[in-house]
Amino acid sequence: MEADEELGPHGDVGLEMDDGDFPGDGLNGSDDDEISSSASISSSSSVTTGGDFYGTSWPQTYRQSIDMLCSVTPIDASLLASSNLNHLNGSFRSSPPHKRDQHPEIIHSSLTEPFLPAIFDTERTSTHRLPRHSSRHSSRRLSTFDSTPLRQCSSFQATFNGINVLCGVGLLSTPYAISNGGWLSLLVLIMFCLISCYTGFLLKRCLDHTPGLSTYPDIAEAAFGKIGRLAISVTLYIELYACCVQFITLVSDNLSYLYPHTQLSVGGINLGTHLVFAIAAAIVILPTICIRNLSLLSYLSAGGVVVSVLVAICLLWVGAVDGVGFHPGGTALEIANFPVAIGIYGFCFSGHTLFPNIYSSMKKPEQFPVVLIVSFFTCLILYAGVAVTGFLMFGSLVNSQFTLNLPHQFMASKIAVWTTVINPFSKYALMMTPVALGIEELMPRRQGRSHFMLLLIPRMTLVISTLVVALTVPFFGFVMAFLGSFFTMLVTFIFPCACYLSIMRGSISLPQVVTCSVIMMVGFVCACVGSYTAIMKIADKV
Repeated sequence: MEADEELGPHGDVGLEMDDGDFPGDGLNGSDDDEISSSASISSSSSVTTGGDFYGTSWPQTYRQSIDMLCSVTPIDASLLASSNLNHLNGSFRSSPPHKRDQHPEIIHSSLTEPFLPAIFDTERTSTHRLPRHSSRHSSRRLSTFDSTPLRQCSSFQATFNGINVLCGVGLLSTPYAISNGGWLSLLVLIMFCLISCYTGFLLKRCLDHTPGLSTYPDIAEAAFGKIGRLAISVTLYIELYACCVQFITLVSDNLSYLYPHTQLSVGGINLGTHLVFAIAAAIVILPTICIRNLSLLSYLSAGGVVVSVLVAICLLWVGAVDGVGFHPGGTALEIANFPVAIGIYGFCFSGHTLFPNIYSSMKKPEQFPVVLIVSFFTCLILYAGVAVTGFLMFGSLVNSQFTLNLPHQFMASKIAVWTTVINPFSKYALMMTPVALGIEELMPRRQGRSHFMLLLIPRMTLVISTLVVALTVPFFGFVMAFLGSFFTMLVTFIFPCACYLSIMRGSISLPQVVTCSVIMMVGFVCACVGSYTAIMKIADKV
């Protein structure tokens, strides 16, 4: 027998089921009951507008994993998880796929389950059955339990999330940016803030224009098809991976500053201070990326705003109270190193990866523009304040991380350095998890311990590779300049405008077209000049 076809929200065929989709598996109730139950569930999903159209191509784990990066309350991530990813959750179990609980009210996101013990979970069953195969007409469009993300995030939480996304390790390098670009480079910081805020609005308009969009890759797919989704996803994953490399460098640099004489001899090989702490950081981080339940880490990561403010206060305290003082100086413009400043300032406003997720989780999405403005300008004040304060304190001698200039003997200095060291340990796993899940999607599905090892090995490899890259290119400031010049210009300037022009074509005014074109041109020029300069600086250091 064949169940009636469900029509999707756009009049397309939603789901087609055959008898073969419901093999007997020892559940109570007849096959007819199962089919009836499934039909009713698919019927309820047919009224959904979110996620029916997009998000069925790789990477499907993007929504869940990225939500963990911007959730004030980590439970939001599991509630927001779209159920079309249940096959990934089931892939960690030893029971066959058709025997696993896949009901949306019962199933948990793969992100909220422990990675290590998952393969030993007992078999779970449900009275609600899912078809294992959909018709060829619906395979691209509709997932059985795709649903609109639950909007439960208040405006205050969204603002907090937005600030937390934008306030990152770039704060440590803003004084270094003035040192490289001169005082006039602060105008670039302001300009980038305005442009980034505007392109954030463009992403919001894209989400509003096309039902079913909830993430950045969804927007790219709506604009340029699967090629666009693939391009932006790979770009975002590389950016997250590079941030994890920066975390290793950050921890190693600051611990080396605190304990400069640390040495270790292994098998007659002497390991230097920087190498010892980089390896130690990777060893400590390794267990965190093997944990599926990242709730605690997301709570800690949500304190990134507090960490940034605390470090800024410590900097000001050392200058004003502990006697380091402020010493006016510097030049108005440094042409030779100006592109380095461009890259660092660009990195400061790289938050567009998460803005669509934040918007689609808000109770009152109409307040998103206010959230965006408050988030950006709060961060602008913080970045500019730290940049000016740090440069006035240390001048042209300021390091790529101003914590490396703070005198050892002051308590405020120790608080700032240790806060800087500890913070990456909570963020590394959250940053790397989207990359790991994206890779796991591409792996063949197997059962039992062999599959567990296939999933564990890539995660270990990712950590080890970030360690190797961090040791190969241990230049925090120049690497940040490259990331800000290349990836941020793509993700923050070029892609949002290109997607907006594509999705809204025929319905936007000429001034909007000109504005987007100018922003794309600015992003392209900054990407080329900044990336080239940063690469040349790195090459000179290697």
